Amino acid sequence: MRDRRVPAVPAAVALNLDEYAGRLRDWHEAAVSGHPGDPITQRDEPASPYGEADVQHGETDRNHDEPPGAPDGPRRVIAASWRRSLSAGIDPERLCSYPGYETDDIGDARRSHPIGPHLPMLASTLLRTVYSTGMIMTVADADGRVLWRDGSNQALALGESVGLCDGFVWAESAVGTNGIGTALAAGRPVHVYPAEHLVKALQEWSCSGSPISDPDTGEIVGCVNVSGTPDHLHPATVALVHAAAKLTESHLALDLRERDARLLAQHEDRAHTSRATGQSALVTATGRVLAGELPGVPGAAGLAAVTGVTGHPVDRIALPRNGDTVLLRDGTVGLIEPFGNGYLVYPTQQVSATVLTLCFLGADHPTAHLDGVSVHLSQRHAEILALLALNPGGMTADQLSFQLYGDLGKPVTIRAEMHRLRDQLGTAVAGKPYRLTCEVTADFLEVQRLLAGHDPAALAQAYRGPLLPRSESPAIRRTRDELEGQVRARLLQDGSADALWHYAQTQYGRDDPHVLERLTILLPPGDHRAAVARIRLSADD
Repeated sequence: MRDRRVPAVPAAVALNLDEYAGRLRDWHEAAVSGHPGDPITQRDEPASPYGEADVQHGETDRNHDEPPGAPDGPRRVIAASWRRSLSAGIDPERLCSYPGYETDDIGDARRSHPIGPHLPMLASTLLRTVYSTGMIMTVADADGRVLWRDGSNQALALGESVGLCDGFVWAESAVGTNGIGTALAAGRPVHVYPAEHLVKALQEWSCSGSPISDPDTGEIVGCVNVSGTPDHLHPATVALVHAAAKLTESHLALDLRERDARLLAQHEDRAHTSRATGQSALVTATGRVLAGELPGVPGAAGLAAVTGVTGHPVDRIALPRNGDTVLLRDGTVGLIEPFGNGYLVYPTQQVSATVLTLCFLGADHPTAHLDGVSVHLSQRHAEILALLALNPGGMTADQLSFQLYGDLGKPVTIRAEMHRLRDQLGTAVAGKPYRLTCEVTADFLEVQRLLAGHDPAALAQAYRGPLLPRSESPAIRRTRDELEGQVRARLLQDGSADALWHYAQTQYGRDDPHVLERLTILLPPGDHRAAVARIRLSADD
C-alpha cells in the first residue's frame, strides 16, 4: 500500500522553526513574569474575538515553507491567546484540564449535538491520516469540551496523560493556548506549534484546530482538532482540518434546508394563508422568516439586509427569551404563537416606541425593554447601547469603534453591529451620528444621578453591581471602575449599616475588607449581618 504519511518539515524550515521555538521560550518567560519589555504586553491586541477576526482577515498563517514568527514577538494569534490565557489565571507550570461533563451526561450531549450525525463524514476525511501518522482527532463543543476522540492507541494513551480525554475541557480558560481553545476563541483555523503552548506540559505537542459554525445563526457550535507530537504533525495539517470543518458546515446547511422544507410542508396550508394575507409570518426557532410578511420585515419573498453564513440573504425577527410578544422594526408589537418547530408571528397594535429601559448593573446577561417589550441583546449590543446612553449627543462609527476596541477597532465592524441593532430597535436608534432618539431609563444613569445627590440609602438600593461585568471594552471598563469607586467611597463615608449591607451583596462589595470592617463597627454584635461580615473577613485572612 502506498505510504500516505505527510512529508517531514524540510531541513531549512526546521532550522527556522527551531530558532522561532528558542525565541518563544524567551517571550514565554517574559510574558509569564510580566516583564515590561515583554512583546506580549507591548502589543495592543484586540480584546474580543470580533476584533481579532478583523485583524486576522487577509493574514495567512505561515504553515508551509516560511518560518513562523516576527522579530518583535510571537505570531499575532498566539500573542492574543497568551494574553487571554494569562488574564484567565492560567498557570504555565500546571495543567488544569478538568471534566466538563458528568459521565452520565456526555451521552446526552453527544446525541443532541448537531455535529453528531456527521461524525462518519469527519472520520472518513481525517482518520486515515490520523491513524497512519500516530495522531488524535478530537471534536469538541462550543465550550471546548471534548465530545469525541479517535486515533492510534499509542496517541490516545499519550493524550490521556495530558487530559485529552472525553468530556474534558480544552478551552483557553482551562488549559491556555491550544488548537481547540484558541481556534474557538479566535474564530478561525489555528495551528499551534509546541513552544507556542502557554502551559509547559503541552509543549511536547502540536495541534491544528478549526471551528465549526452553525449556518443558520453563524454561531460557533464546535471545533475539530488534530493533535500529535511535532515529528508526526505537519503544520500544513491545519489546511486539511479546515477543509473538514467547512465540509461539516456544508452538511449542516443541508440539514437546515431539510428542516425548513419539512416545516413549510407540514404547515403548507397555514403558511399559504400567511403569504396571501400578509398579516403574519412563519419563522424558525431562531427567528428566521420562512414565509409571510410583517410590518417592517420584508419577508421570505423580498428579503434584503442580512446575509447569512450560507451566503443566502436572510431576514430575522429577534425572538425574546421569554414572553409571547416581540417588538418589530416599525414599532409594531407582534404576537408569537408556537407552530410546530417554529412560530407564527401576528402584528397586533401600532405603538410609539418612546421608552428604552436598560438594566446593565451586575448583570451577566443584560436586559432591555422597549415600551415594556423585551429586546434580546448580545454583549456587544449592550455595550453600544450603554455608550449611546452615556453620550446622548451621539457618536460616529469611528468613535464607537475606538471606545469598544481601542486603536485596532474598525468602523466597518461597528456599522454592521449598528445595522443589526437598528433592526431590533427600529426608529429608537438613529444614524449620522448614531444616537438614541427615545426616552432612556438606565440603572447606571440613575446611579450617576444619585451620586450627585445626598441620599446614600437610595444609592445603595440602586447600585446592584458593576456595569456590564463581562465587558472588556476600554470605555465600559473605565466607566465601570469610576462608578464602583464613587459608590464605594460615598457609602463608606455617609452610608448607614443598611446601605453598606446592600453594597456588601454586590460583586466587589462582598469581599471588600473596609466595607466589612465598617459593618462590624456599625452593627450590633448579635446582628446576623455582623456575623457574616466577620466570617468573610476571617476567610480573607
